[in-house]
Amino acid sequence: MAITKTVPQRTDDRRDPERVEDPEQPGDPKRPPDPKPTDEGRHLNSPLLLTMLMLVLVLLQSPIRRALAAPVMQSWTTVFVAVMVQALPFLVLGVLLSAAIAVFVPPSFFARALPRRPALAVPVAGAAGAVLPGCECASVPVAGALVRRGVTPAAALAFLLSAPAINPIVLTATAVAFPGNPEMVLARLVASLLVACAMGWLWLRLGRTDWLRLPSRTSHDGQSKGEAFWGSVRHDVMHAGGFLVVGAMAAATLKAVAPESWLRAAADNPVLAVLALAVLAVVLSICSEADAFVAASLSQFSLTARLTFLVVGPMIDLKLFAMQAGTFGRAFALRFAPATFALAVVVSVLTGWVLL
Repeated sequence: MAITKTVPQRTDDRRDPERVEDPEQPGDPKRPPDPKPTDEGRHLNSPLLLTMLMLVLVLLQSPIRRALAAPVMQSWTTVFVAVMVQALPFLVLGVLLSAAIAVFVPPSFFARALPRRPALAVPVAGAAGAVLPGCECASVPVAGALVRRGVTPAAALAFLLSAPAINPIVLTATAVAFPGNPEMVLARLVASLLVACAMGWLWLRLGRTDWLRLPSRTSHDGQSKGEAFWGSVRHDVMHAGGFLVVGAMAAATLKAVAPESWLRAAADNPVLAVLALAVLAVVLSICSEADAFVAASLSQFSLTARLTFLVVGPMIDLKLFAMQAGTFGRAFALRFAPATFALAVVVSVLTGWVLL
């Protein structure tokens, strides 16, 4: 019987300890893992940037003070703060009520409340916007839910246009923003309701089914009522608040920076004034709960031009175009948005000529 002698395998740790810890040996299995400098850099970036920003502000405090003390900046700051302070309470209240209606009022309620005849359902749906608070950010998904639940598209579109324009929060904000011109509240109500009903009837007569992509699901599927409510509140506050800041900044800039002769030249030409504020409403995309305070700050322009700003903005702007295209399809938005803009301008001018 053969005896096999087993010789223990020598390790090189004692003979060559440097090889184990040698950082130049990338393939050594005993080499400890390298620290991750990216994690430290990630933790150090924000405090470092904040520290650098504070140092810059401290070093440049004298030039910053001189810039803020300039009459132009004081005027800009005054207008901006005034618009924000006046508009924020209505914005918050409107967002809360809008989220409550979008979450707790079932879409089937609207389907049961509307007449079966589409021609009669359009004005009823348009008038329903006067009693149901909601901003334009909420009206698009609500209109999509109405269409999905079987409401005629013409009535849903009338509600989409009227709800953010003539609801109680918006009309109250308009009355506060124009205390010396109470007729602006009536003019906004009449013009917006006329445009909403006219667009509903126009779609009923000329609209085609292949232009409209039906929404596939609700925006609150898989969420509890509380989660959906606070999610809607956070979404609308972030979006509407951001657009309000942009609008207040634009109004303050026009008031403080733009040459008075330019504004007077645009304001003195009735056609140019109306078109300028209509385009401005589309570009600024201000939430309807706050746009009255921006319009009131544009005192160089006539009441009719500012009425156009208030009618066009809640019905068609950049964010609404994107939301309408995402909900109902691009083919729908490319036809619906220009028609709404043109009709809103025409009806605003006619309403202003009669009531203002």
